Amino acid sequence: MTKIDSILLEALVRRERFTREALEPFLKEAEGLSWSLAGILIKRNLVPEQDILKILSEELKLTLLDLKNVSVDKSVINKIPPKVAYYYKFLPIKIIERTLTIAVSYPLDIKTQDEIRTQLEYDLEMVLSVSSDITEGLRKYYSVAAETLEKIVLETSKAGISPLESVHEKLEDIERLAEDASIIKLVNQIILEAYRKRATDIHIEPYRQGVSLRYRIDGILYEAPVPAQLKNFVKAIISRIKIMSNLNIVERRLPQDGRAVVKVAEEILDLRISTIPTPFGESVVVRILPTQMLFNLEKLGLAKNDLVLFESFIEKPHGIIFVTGPTGSGKTTTLYTCLNKINTRDRKIITIEDPIEYEMAGITQIQVQPEIGLDFARGLRSILRHDPDVIMVGEVRDLETAEIAIRVALTGHLIFSTLHTNDAASGITRLIDIGVEPYLVASSVEAFIAQRLIRLVCPNCKYQDQTPPQELKKLIARELGLKSTDTVRIFRGKGCQNCNFTGFFGRTAIYEIIVIDDLIKELILKKTPSGQIKKAAILRGMRTLAQDGWHKTISGLTTPEEVMRVTVAEEDIDRQRFISVVETDFSAAAQDKAQTQIYTDKRGYLRLDDNINIHYKVFRSNEELLKGDFKPEEFSITKNISAGGLLFISSEPLPLGAILELSIDLAQEQETIQCLAKVVRLEALAQNNKYDIAVCFLDMTGAQRTRLEKYVKTQG
Repeated sequence: MTKIDSILLEALVRRERFTREALEPFLKEAEGLSWSLAGILIKRNLVPEQDILKILSEELKLTLLDLKNVSVDKSVINKIPPKVAYYYKFLPIKIIERTLTIAVSYPLDIKTQDEIRTQLEYDLEMVLSVSSDITEGLRKYYSVAAETLEKIVLETSKAGISPLESVHEKLEDIERLAEDASIIKLVNQIILEAYRKRATDIHIEPYRQGVSLRYRIDGILYEAPVPAQLKNFVKAIISRIKIMSNLNIVERRLPQDGRAVVKVAEEILDLRISTIPTPFGESVVVRILPTQMLFNLEKLGLAKNDLVLFESFIEKPHGIIFVTGPTGSGKTTTLYTCLNKINTRDRKIITIEDPIEYEMAGITQIQVQPEIGLDFARGLRSILRHDPDVIMVGEVRDLETAEIAIRVALTGHLIFSTLHTNDAASGITRLIDIGVEPYLVASSVEAFIAQRLIRLVCPNCKYQDQTPPQELKKLIARELGLKSTDTVRIFRGKGCQNCNFTGFFGRTAIYEIIVIDDLIKELILKKTPSGQIKKAAILRGMRTLAQDGWHKTISGLTTPEEVMRVTVAEEDIDRQRFISVVETDFSAAAQDKAQTQIYTDKRGYLRLDDNINIHYKVFRSNEELLKGDFKPEEFSITKNISAGGLLFISSEPLPLGAILELSIDLAQEQETIQCLAKVVRLEALAQNNKYDIAVCFLDMTGAQRTRLEKYVKTQG
């Protein structure tokens, strides 16, 4: 029995945790396995490790250190070789003059301390820390697989082989080295570290100066510290990855794609490997996908109203649901979740994808293979002969695929697909731009759903920011239509070991959903610009990507910076005017003042007294439309007009604040100007029960405003 074991035994007996007789069997077991008494007690879950460390710190007068709240200077790490730290299982903490402070999970005996002093030429001071924190610290500060890499260097040196020569010049040595146990272990450790850090991608990139290893975690790339020697083995590492994915290790001039399946911590991972040639060697990206995913509609991050909309979409018998967004915005996961919700034995579901991201039981999945002519369009035509009820098309990229998908939807099938656009409204114009007729879009598509992924604040280190900029709070309040900034609370993460000191842990989605109802169909048929369609949808209750993000911000799920990072900032004057007039809840006095300012227009547009034909229709809310409260389009003549607004005569009193769909027929102009306008002044005329109606333009484009300005100057 060692001295430390003896001290621990006496302390446990004195604290009445165990009797001496009860500990005897564990002492014998520890001696037989050459373990410590603490190791046996922890293994059998008899005493928590934290309790043992606390007892030893009190008995031996050693500091108990929480490594989760400690940052080690890089200069200290550089002075202690990784092979020494890994072998003796300690983490260097600090060096003051000739004294090295190390964190250990169990006090080192005198002999071991002497060995370390001899090798490092430092006096030692010990502190106690949890073993898992020490292991994590070694991985964090000494880079991925530093110990394994040193062993490889040592073995090649003993064999009289130059690592640089063997890797860079001799192909047969590279092939042999790729199958070496140490290289296999090195690659496995790189993948295991990625899995532990929740990475979705591993990037191995060679440069003239060396090699870079990066992990994409929660959508952001983080540099992983690597030893300088790694550059000498990068070709062997890449060759090993190629062997795993059945790629040609000799071919380095062309891009290659492959896949592999590995088992990590009882979980099967699907690896997608892609290589591309660079001047300094091949660059490799490994996408990590779990073979089994739990797809749950309630966990996508949808607001309650949007969740109801989603559930109504996926239960429709026919039509198309498009999910839009850039690459990596979670579109495929959303579609898989929808399919999982309706995946029952009475439905035939077929997908055609590039690539197949996840395997789903009960669903027929087809992989696109352009090299043999199997593209989306051809696959979609073949799918129809297999009697499907629901079809998922990975992406609509061209007119042929779009037209087939639309005609399939019109014949009674439910279609899910994706488009690459910035927002939901742009999905409409995207389809029209590639050649789809507007009437086909209006009659077949049920909804366009835009989405982005935002990082979630780490729950372990989350705190409320008490001093956010007032301008930021005002922006959020204005975007959400809040009366004051009092309810705007902002949360952040301090950074801890749980979140790898980033302040974020996990991701969720923000959404923007345009339902293709009767009004939106009219706008589609008129080929209305996407900006006007979006603003019309906002007036009908659509929550934009930014607004959904702000809701998640004040709920404490994310930070304002995350929302601004993934959403497009729209800073144009017209949008600011639109937000301030339509969305903000003014008091009556403030509203009158705002309306007067808008109508008089600070920019001083020239005004023309002229009779111009206009057509207008009151923009109705969702509730009014559901009640069937439709009003026909009215015809009128203006009394005066400018690039900021106009005055016309109406036979009925229009309420202040009413939103109008407006068409202006300019003389000698081939195309009418269509926009939304807001009633800002109403005045009853003494004769014929007529009314003067003053409106300001809400969403007029810059080109349309320029046309109006030019017309007023020419005719004035």
